[in-house]
Amino acid sequence: MIIEVKVPSPGESINEVQVATWLVEDGDFVERDQDIVEIDSDKATLPLSAPADGKIKIVVEEGETIEINTVIAKIDTEVKGNAKANAKVKSEAEVEAKASSFAEATADREAKAKVESETEKSGFDLTISPLARKLMEENAVNENDFVEFFKNHRVGKTDVEYYLDNKDKVLASVKPDLAPVTSWKGGRNEDRKKISMLRKKLAQRLVSVKNETAMLTTFNEVNMTPIMNIRKKYKEIFKEQHGIGLGFMSFFTKAITETIAHFPQINSQFDGDEIVSFDYVDISIAVSAPKGLVVPVIRNAEMLSLAEIETRIKELAEKARENKITLEEMQGGTFTITNGGVFGSMLSTPIINPPQSAILGMHNIVERPVAINGEVEIHPIMYVAVSYDHRLVDGRESVSFLVKVKEMLENPEMMLYGGKDGIEVLLGL
Repeated sequence: MIIEVKVPSPGESINEVQVATWLVEDGDFVERDQDIVEIDSDKATLPLSAPADGKIKIVVEEGETIEINTVIAKIDTEVKGNAKANAKVKSEAEVEAKASSFAEATADREAKAKVESETEKSGFDLTISPLARKLMEENAVNENDFVEFFKNHRVGKTDVEYYLDNKDKVLASVKPDLAPVTSWKGGRNEDRKKISMLRKKLAQRLVSVKNETAMLTTFNEVNMTPIMNIRKKYKEIFKEQHGIGLGFMSFFTKAITETIAHFPQINSQFDGDEIVSFDYVDISIAVSAPKGLVVPVIRNAEMLSLAEIETRIKELAEKARENKITLEEMQGGTFTITNGGVFGSMLSTPIINPPQSAILGMHNIVERPVAINGEVEIHPIMYVAVSYDHRLVDGRESVSFLVKVKEMLENPEMMLYGGKDGIEVLLGL
């Protein structure tokens, strides 16, 4: 028996989709409910599963744009066999490998920082491997010992030969002009691929926002010392009690929801000739997914604790990165948070997520000199930005909103109804 695999409608107003990635090959044996293909709509990437066991025949190639209910494959249920391992297994293995490499790199950096803090600097910029630094630490050797040793070392024939054999490689790491040029091959080839439905829709929305709104951005800076001290003190007990890490995003989300209560216009939007205001706050969190930017929504964020916010963010981010986010989880939203700081951004002007009227941009945290009570101190500072639709939100409201968010982040107790309770209550401990 031959069963046709058709593309279902991903949602209202979607008439066509794009075949993004086949997870199986033509002629493979597939099992019922096994994911066989990923489909791109203008809103999300959705997996399709096999309706029955059998041998699959692919009739639509990757990259083709097709209408809803088009037959993209056929399954012969008369054929018996064993299904191949899903291609995503390999991806998960690669992710684990990258995570392991990241952990090792982090450990190396921490080891280096530890040795540097415990040993006297020589004044020379020595290049020492993590393994060598660990050996130095175990034997109580510092950089000065090396410098003094080589100052008194008599250079011999072997040393000169080593220098001649290795100078190009060593100096290349110091002088950029001696380093290998790049990975470019110097050819004149071009690579063309069809734009995805998601990227096309994203481009249209971003252009429409710039053309159809009176977007303006206001900036401020936040001293992150109080929050970082809270995380340092309570991180372990928070994770032990709630089963989730304590990040920065939950503090920002809570500060925004509490501040919106004072500035409800920020949580409003246009609907034709009407202004719609909400007595709830659905926070959209911008997440970088493999196929592009997606913005899942945390419903009724104003009612959630920090632990509940962190848990929901983690669930939605994992779904987005695995291309398993649903349309329902991305629809709606009354205010958006985007964090360019995870990629190293110092400052930006985030673009409003229509039809919302405002978006807050977080950035990287950098130690900077600041004036505290007439004294210059070094503190971890984050620049924050709020872009807003000036047709709906006045400058006074937007600036006051951001100042209030800053105050709550620098005084976390304020997030608890005027600061009557302690930090432990805020953390749910």
